Amino acid sequence: MAEMKSYGLLKGKTGIIFGPLDESSIGWHITRSIYREGAEVAISNVALALRIGKPQELATLCGDAPLIVCDASNQQEIDACFAQVREKFGKIDFMVHAVGMSQNIRKGIPYEKSNYDWYLKTLDVSGLSLHRLIASALEHDVLNDYASVLAITHMAAQRPFTTYTDMAEAKAILESIARNFASRLGAKKIRVNTVSQSPTWTRAGSGIEDFDKMFYYADLLAPLGNASAEECGDYCATLLSDYTRKVTMQNLFHDGGFAMMGLSQSMLRLMDSAMWDVETMKTAGFTDEQIERVHSRRNAQS
Repeated sequence: MAEMKSYGLLKGKTGIIFGPLDESSIGWHITRSIYREGAEVAISNVALALRIGKPQELATLCGDAPLIVCDASNQQEIDACFAQVREKFGKIDFMVHAVGMSQNIRKGIPYEKSNYDWYLKTLDVSGLSLHRLIASALEHDVLNDYASVLAITHMAAQRPFTTYTDMAEAKAILESIARNFASRLGAKKIRVNTVSQSPTWTRAGSGIEDFDKMFYYADLLAPLGNASAEECGDYCATLLSDYTRKVTMQNLFHDGGFAMMGLSQSMLRLMDSAMWDVETMKTAGFTDEQIERVHSRRNAQS
């Protein structure tokens, strides 16, 4: 797809995005889109990300944007971050949370055997950090009236995805925090929303067990196919613009229609074909009882 032209949607606006790592990250593409649309942006991530990722390269691509080292789960670093933001921009017009990590997922730990120290870290970094950032931005009086706050989430916050494990709870917390702050910030005309993105080949996402299968299943089922990270960046630019100034408290699905689908006829036929093969069903993890039940009913009907 050809590179999008600029429509100047964010001309004159300033803001900060937490979490860009490299070209595979959603935060990277959100940053590129909002810069293309005319915004001045500060980029923030943890110190480790500056060593293993490319935030400095992104900052250069975005007009030598300020690069602020900040762990979104560390209050002292958050306070220092917003002090730098105030010094650079004064008040800002938007803030984007594109932060997420799970050691349980990274280490392939099953949900029922979760390491609870890691679990709590997942909730803190991937969910509660949104509360810290918004609360601190308010404390430091960083957000302009009519500002927009966005956070990236996934449908696993609402419906079980077997291998998404503790990140699902973190995203559920994230979405609840967004709604609660949105309900309180209406008086300032500040809106808070979450964007539920398609499975995307990020460094974090691709570490999920069977992620490739999740990706292709969603891509086949969604009427428009999966939304890319680049497309997510463009969508988020609209949600940071004045054209969406009355959109708040929403969890907005950006997934090609996947979340609203039941089952397409093509997918139904594909599943039917697979269910005729016993070995395929065993490999997929179905029990002998389940296989026998399905096959006996199918044989009786044929």
